[in-house]
Formats: sequence, C-alpha cells, structure tokens
Amino acid sequence: MSRKVAREETMKILFQMEINKDYSDDSMNTYIVEHEFTDDETQYINHAVGTITNNLGKIDAIIGKHIKGWKIYRLAKVDLSVLRIAIYELKFREDIPIEVCINEAIEICKKYSTEESAKFVNGVLGSFVRTEMSNDE
Repeated sequence: MSRKVAREETMKILFQMEINKDYSDDSMNTYIVEHEFTDDETQYINHAVGTITNNLGKIDAIIGKHIKGWKIYRLAKVDLSVLRIAIYELKFREDIPIEVCINEAIEICKKYSTEESAKFVNGVLGSFVRTEMSNDE
C-alpha cells in the first residue's frame, strides 16, 4: 500500500466521522483496528486525522472562504472530506508538493465522487493556493 491508499482511507474515516458527527480518537482507532495498514500508512492516517480534527474549525473556515456561492454544510461529504485532507496537506505538511496534493485530491474525487466534484475541488484548491499560499511565502 502507499500514501495514495492512506489518503483514501483517511477520506473514508473523515467521511464516517462527518456522517456520525463523531470526531473522536476512538472512532479513528476502531477503523484502523478493523483494517490492515502498513506502519507508514497508519502514521499518515493518525497524523492526518488528528491534525484535521484538532483544526477542524480553521480548516473549514478556509474551505468556506473558497467555495464561492456554496455553504459548507451543503457540500457532498466525500468532497468535504477530500478538501479537508488537501487543506491539511497544504497547510500542515511541507513534505508534499502542492501539485501532488491537488492531483491526489482530484483523483480521489474522480474515484469516489463525480467528475464535476473533481473540477469543483480543483477550483477550490486552486483558489486557496493562489490567494493564501502565495501570501505565506
């Protein structure tokens, strides 16, 4: 398995958390125990889910700022989960290139959501990178 798989599994965990409104460590740990992951995948999942849930308000505020004409609660839960992972990678991980982060988010949307969702996520992340990432440099 790989980081690609770890991202997809992170999306599934975040999706489940969002549906159940349960962002607890127990929820994540139960999922991890029920699946077989490599150490690297488990490490990515733990860090990603932990960082995202601990910074959920901040991450959702960033998403909300860039979803012109939409409300965050109206987004498809898969798309929301994918956006949360991508913002996490862009804001909290320096080891993942911007292009890789965006491309992986688009690919997950194509696999688990729709082509239109992939375009939407690309637009949201592009807006974020253009306006906020360039300000960080």
